[in-house]
Amino acid sequence: MQRKFIVTVFGSSKPLPNEKEYKIAYDLGKMLAHSGFIVCNGGYGGIMEATAKGARDNKGKSIGVVTQHFKRKSNPYIDEIIEVKSLVDRLLKLIEIGDAYVVLKGSTGTLVELSMVWEFMNKSVMESKPIIIIGDFWKPVIQTLKTELIHEGLEDVTKFVTIAKSPKECVDLLKIRFDDRATINRKMR
Repeated sequence: MQRKFIVTVFGSSKPLPNEKEYKIAYDLGKMLAHSGFIVCNGGYGGIMEATAKGARDNKGKSIGVVTQHFKRKSNPYIDEIIEVKSLVDRLLKLIEIGDAYVVLKGSTGTLVELSMVWEFMNKSVMESKPIIIIGDFWKPVIQTLKTELIHEGLEDVTKFVTIAKSPKECVDLLKIRFDDRATINRKMR
């Protein structure tokens, strides 16, 4: 049996079901499930709820990493709950579980998540895995960093991040990456 790859999704806890960001996240969860990926996220509301709901509505699976720090339950669409003690433990578990990372619109928490996974790859703390950002929200951050690093004559670490215009483009990129990986694994057996 072929291993299912886990995609950790980072994004805001604020979007509601009638809002654009929620709908984008729902579509992402649905497409990931349709393509055989397991959705992993922080387990609560907003983008986390939307991706889990999208996965469930397409007969997929979702994992929610929740923390004792928050005194609330996970959203009702999470299939498997992993509870950890602190916010730092939660972030480390989300990174550990993921075979790839997708980043949607968010605030400082999402910025920390993006920065940490990005830095782990930059410092070779873990193997290189896809980091895909959907939409233009984080584009100025990436572009500023790229411009400043090039200006200073330093290595361009933005090579670790890919920007996709839509959930479909994101999932297509993941399928290409993991189809190649599965082919390599089959050849090595």
